[in-house]
Amino acid sequence: MNNPASYYRLGALALLWGSSFLLIKVALDALAPTQIALARIVLGALVLLALCAVRGIRLRGDAALWRRIAVAALFASALPWVLFGIGEQTVASGLTGVINATTPLWTALFGLLVTREAPPPARLAGLGLGFGGVVLIFAPWQDDNLLTWGVFVCLGAAVSYGLAYVYIGRNLTGRHGLPPLALATMQMIVASGYGVLALPIDGIRPVQLEPVPLLAIAVLGVFGTGLAFAMNYRLISDEGATTASTVAYLMPIVSVLLGWLVLGEQLGFRILLGMAIVLAGVLITQRSTRPAPDVQTSLRSEAQRESS
Repeated sequence: MNNPASYYRLGALALLWGSSFLLIKVALDALAPTQIALARIVLGALVLLALCAVRGIRLRGDAALWRRIAVAALFASALPWVLFGIGEQTVASGLTGVINATTPLWTALFGLLVTREAPPPARLAGLGLGFGGVVLIFAPWQDDNLLTWGVFVCLGAAVSYGLAYVYIGRNLTGRHGLPPLALATMQMIVASGYGVLALPIDGIRPVQLEPVPLLAIAVLGVFGTGLAFAMNYRLISDEGATTASTVAYLMPIVSVLLGWLVLGEQLGFRILLGMAIVLAGVLITQRSTRPAPDVQTSLRSEAQRESS
């Protein structure tokens, strides 16, 4: 890691986003998928706006920047969050986290298509090892009815994340003289508009005022969206898109454990072994990531601007 604090950010993101699948499942008892997406986006935007105000960060940018923000808001926020909500109506929360762990593979694939350069062999080995651990947790050979429409919807969300990581890394972070927190806030503001546009899909219905689901959406919005997105943008800025996306390999560990503790889902030797393999793949992928010197200088300058 280029910044030692990135390890803490990566772990915090794994906890926050790994638990988000359980929170979505709980929130579905009272809200529609599009209502959940809009609520978490608005709450996240409010948190980020408050952080910007506390740190004296002003949101600014020309039309070209806001167009790039709009693309990131669609593929990194609005679209995957609606898709995960829809998919989790039929897919277990732990399994959703495992599906989401394919995100680094899509990130590497889209990065290869954009740069037309092959990743270092060590990174490919780490990604492959991590994916092998995910397959072991997933164990498709043990369920004849695994490939349902809900699984494919969740997989579409992971693909969207992979595209977003590459786009944000190439078009937003370290390029516009704005700290990562400002970019995350701008993205969430635009995503709020997408959330409103998505409501007619299934969100034009009364919300059931049940305390536990409402608490779940509050935690999801404030911590799993607002604070998590601020950390994620900084992680992309410091370490690059591929390394940042490896948080998706850690998330299924959290989601499977929570599914076992809260929902009584199975946790056996195969799943524990898969988790260990996933962690090994993440470690190899992180150690193989070394940005070029000119990129490091740019990122250090941005970090200094944010801390000033």
